[in-house]
Amino acid sequence: MIERATIGVIGGSGVYGMAGVEDVREISLDTPYGSASDALLLGNVEGVPVAFLPRHGRGHRFTPTEIPYRANIHALRQLGVQRALSVSAVGSLCLEYAPGDFVMVDQFIDRTYRREQTFFGDGIVAHVPLGDPVCAEMRSAVGETAEDLDVTVHQGGAYVCIEGPQFSTRAESEIFRQWGAKIVGMTNVTEAKLCREAGISFACIAMVTDYDCWHPDHDHVDVEQVIKIAHKNASNVQGLVIQSIPKIAALGPSPWRDVLKGAVMTAPDLITEEARTRTGALFSD
Repeated sequence: MIERATIGVIGGSGVYGMAGVEDVREISLDTPYGSASDALLLGNVEGVPVAFLPRHGRGHRFTPTEIPYRANIHALRQLGVQRALSVSAVGSLCLEYAPGDFVMVDQFIDRTYRREQTFFGDGIVAHVPLGDPVCAEMRSAVGETAEDLDVTVHQGGAYVCIEGPQFSTRAESEIFRQWGAKIVGMTNVTEAKLCREAGISFACIAMVTDYDCWHPDHDHVDVEQVIKIAHKNASNVQGLVIQSIPKIAALGPSPWRDVLKGAVMTAPDLITEEARTRTGALFSD
C-alpha cells in the first residue's frame, strides 16, 4: 500500500532537502511517465504528512528541460497530495524585487517549447482551466507566515518561464519587462500546468538570486552568483516553508480535485484502454 501525504514540496536550486521534517524516510514510485527526479522524502511537520522532492535530483542532475515533470507530479498525486508548494530560483525583472527577496508568484507566461507538459494525448484529450494557475489561499498563508520571520516576501508578480538552460538575452529581458513580468525562471509553469491537471492546488515561492541582464549596473548572470544567493537563502526559505505547512494544510482539500470531471473531450467509447490505465490515478479520489 502506497503511503500518503497531504502537502508536497518541490525544491529547486540550492534546496535539495528540507530541515525540520520529522520521521523522514525515502520512497521511490513507479509512474506511467517513468521515474521521478529522485526518491521522495516523506515525513511529518506538526502532524501534517509531507512529501519532498528535489526537482533537479540531488546533486542537480537534470537541466530544466530534462526534469521529468510528469513523473514528479504524478508521483505526488499517487501519494494523495492535495496542495503543492514549489521553491525555485529566479531572476528579477524590476528594481523593487531585489536579490535575496522572495516572491509569491500569481501568474505565468510560458516561453518553453521542448517540454511534455500535459498528462493527456495518445488516446484521451482533456482541457482544464488555467486562468488563475496559483492558489490565492496558499499565497496568503505563506505571506502570513513570513510576517513573523526576518524575510522580505512580495505578494504577486508574473513569472516568465523560459526554456533554458541558457539565461535570457538582453533583448529578451527587456521584452519581458515591457510585458509587465516581474521575474524570470525556467521551471515553474510546467509544474503549475501539471498540478492543475492532477487536481493539486499549486503555489510557488520564488527566490530572487539576481537582477536579470536588463539591469545596467548588474553583471551578466552567472551560476556562481545564483548558487551563492540560493545557498544563502536556503535556510530562510526552508523555515518559511516548514512554518507555512500547517497553515496550508488547514486550508483543506484542493478545490481542483475534480477538475477533470467534464474536462475530457474524447468520446468514452473511443478512449483506449492504455490511455485509461495511464491516466487512471488522476481521476481517483
